[in-house]
Amino acid sequence: MHASPTPRFLIAGLCAQWCGTCREWRAVFDAQARQYGNPDFTWVDVEDHDEVMGGIEVENFPTLLIARDEEVLFFGTITPHAGTLARLVREALHGHMNPLVDREVAALAQRVRAL
Repeated sequence: MHASPTPRFLIAGLCAQWCGTCREWRAVFDAQARQYGNPDFTWVDVEDHDEVMGGIEVENFPTLLIARDEEVLFFGTITPHAGTLARLVREALHGHMNPLVDREVAALAQRVRAL
């Protein structure tokens, strides 16, 4: 019997450099990234990486994207607090989130992984 492979997580902060909230939240995001070894934390400036965004418009910041392998678990604006980010990451890692069915966001997750 084979052990199931460890899922590959993506935790992506989708922000913009001009956004003061995003600049402040970046330190929180980076601190959280240092606490985890398995998930890939990625910071994406939506204006610098417009081609990655495809047709998806991020209008509110910070926006968070969480994916497990090919499944998107979370995509939306969050409050820029360490506790909110920690709770969402914990819920995703422990399997407490159901996958979203949105092909456009799933394609976005794949493009972000390729950065």
